[in-house]
Amino acid sequence: MRTDLTLLLILVALLSGCANLGVKPWERGQFAREDMQLEADELDMAIEDHIYFSKEGASGGRTLAGGGCGCN
Repeated sequence: MRTDLTLLLILVALLSGCANLGVKPWERGQFAREDMQLEADELDMAIEDHIYFSKEGASGGRTLAGGGCGCN
């Protein structure tokens, strides 16, 4: 009985540690700022895209939808 209670307390403690993950609604404004973007400079993105498709023979791929293989 005592072991079950201990395991239950440990499980509750571990699960409550994940309760604060994620971005809160009031924090989204900070992450939406232009200076918080991963690729803030359009010219740098265009140059990197040009280098990528010149080397790989493929363009795009910055989004999560589709990798150019036609599988979606």
